[in-house]
Amino acid sequence: MTSKCLEEIFSNEIKKEKFLKTNFKNELKLNKSGESKMIGELDLIALLIQIVVGIIVIAPVLWLAGRALVGKEKAKFLDAVWIVALGTVIGAVVGALIGGLVAAVIMFIVWLALIKHFFDCGWLMALAIAIIAVIIYIVIVAILAIIGIGILALGFGL
Repeated sequence: MTSKCLEEIFSNEIKKEKFLKTNFKNELKLNKSGESKMIGELDLIALLIQIVVGIIVIAPVLWLAGRALVGKEKAKFLDAVWIVALGTVIGAVVGALIGGLVAAVIMFIVWLALIKHFFDCGWLMALAIAIIAVIIYIVIVAILAIIGIGILALGFGL
């Protein structure tokens, strides 16, 4: 190879590196030492956001379902928060390491085990709590959608 050819290759590599640094700086999420905060496919900031949103959205629904089925003595709100936080973290790790249908089955069992442990009930009751929680969640989302559509219709004068 001639020196002109090598010079062009290195020039293209430098341009490529500059492009990646300028356009994908946010995706890399570099910390102060310049290292990525990504652990495999696990982004810690996205995981933190997922935990917070899960606690806000899923924990109250899970708590309501738990209270309805096992009583207020066994189903505390803080237990529902722990179920969501641990389930989210374990789910992210399992999803990053395994993925696919196997990970989904494992996570279903993990969520049931967390419900069973924190709400002090059996496997069938944990499954019932999970099913009721999903039903409550669907009803709440449907009501919010109807209200949201009603508010949008009022705003547009339809």
